[in-house]
Amino acid sequence: MIRTIRRLVLGALLAAGAALPAAAAPEADLWPRWQDHDASATATIDHDAWAAFLDRYLVVHPTGANRVRYSAVSAANQQQLDGYLDALAQVPISRYSRPVQFAYWVNLYNALTVDVVLDHYPVDSIRDIDISPGWFSNGPWDAELITVEGTALSLNDIEHRILRPIWQDPRIHYAVNCAARGCPDLRAEPFRAATLDRQLTAAARAYVNDPRGAEVTDDGLVVSKIYTWYQADFGNSDAGVIQHLRRYAAPGLKADLDGKADLDGVSEIDDSRYDWSLNAATGDGAS
Repeated sequence: MIRTIRRLVLGALLAAGAALPAAAAPEADLWPRWQDHDASATATIDHDAWAAFLDRYLVVHPTGANRVRYSAVSAANQQQLDGYLDALAQVPISRYSRPVQFAYWVNLYNALTVDVVLDHYPVDSIRDIDISPGWFSNGPWDAELITVEGTALSLNDIEHRILRPIWQDPRIHYAVNCAARGCPDLRAEPFRAATLDRQLTAAARAYVNDPRGAEVTDDGLVVSKIYTWYQADFGNSDAGVIQHLRRYAAPGLKADLDGKADLDGVSEIDDSRYDWSLNAATGDGAS
């Protein structure tokens, strides 16, 4: 009943031409409590359960977004995913090294995102009103979904108050996945401390060289909204974004970028091109 009322109210607002609140991209805002780490620590964290889930349910596409077979996830496998998240919640993460922490936070973010979709499935989008925690929420990102070291955390906390301000690596945006087809892919393997740089660079190259990330057209350079929402992480200017793209561009895109002598700015992908539909496999949600 509550969901039905919410749908009716929001539908009426849209029909009347009322603008719903737009969620501005959060700034990187350090939460000092999560700076603790042990540079001498050698212990690692087991992400094999997440690897098994990805191996079973992620469909890797050579072009376009990787997809998750949400409707095929068995109750037993979702319980195993919940068990993996419960195990991560018990980890005293402040006692680990920085690389282990980075892999931990990224895998936690991605597994939580898949889990929250499964909890509300079927939905057409991560921004579906049934998956949002409040009347005018626009997705689950502000909902407190897990407790680590006695502190309740949301997806936004993990990305914008821990990962971005502590590591200050723009490749973070290619690592965390928002369950939308327009965002960087959910990767086919967990992030691991020993292979982070390779994995992050591969994720950056995959997105930059996909039309979802960047495309040179007759009108100029069109980029994903990620580069405008978080321009501060990509050199804080159009020139910085272009320099970042060149760093990861394959020969074809690099030639297109270099061939535009008058390329002095970027055009962001508008909402009609940024695909918020769920990253579900064919027959598993939005087509």
